[in-house]
Amino acid sequence: MALGKRKREEQGLRIATTELPKSPGHPFYQKLNELLAEAKFDSWIEERCQPYYAATLGRPSIP
Repeated sequence: MALGKRKREEQGLRIATTELPKSPGHPFYQKLNELLAEAKFDSWIEERCQPYYAATLGRPSIP
């Protein structure tokens, strides 16, 4: 016969992200996204930034 108390098993701390509640988002950012989409801001800023992007990604490979 063993002496002492049994230890409780610890439950895992992992929670699937699909089980987390989803918030509706803040009304300010919803309206901001609508305005930016109407003004086609994404394509406009991509055109402005294009000259600063490299034609190829990363450095050349080692021969």
